[in-house]
Amino acid sequence: MPTLFRLLITLLFLAGLAYAGMFALVTFVEVRPKEVTQRIPTRDLLGETGAPGGGGTILPQPNVTSAPATEE
Repeated sequence: MPTLFRLLITLLFLAGLAYAGMFALVTFVEVRPKEVTQRIPTRDLLGETGAPGGGGTILPQPNVTSAPATEE
């Protein structure tokens, strides 16, 4: 029976440490949101491999034009 109490007390102590750590993080750490941007090379968007002769994986060609769309 003493080992059961020792186990329970140890588990309660560890749970208390975890709770105290979470409480300390909430109390003392201030989150500063910031905007994050990441550049993606055009060749990755268009499926180009950059190798001469078009070697590498075969990806479908996107339907990309520089002309504005016309209403019909």
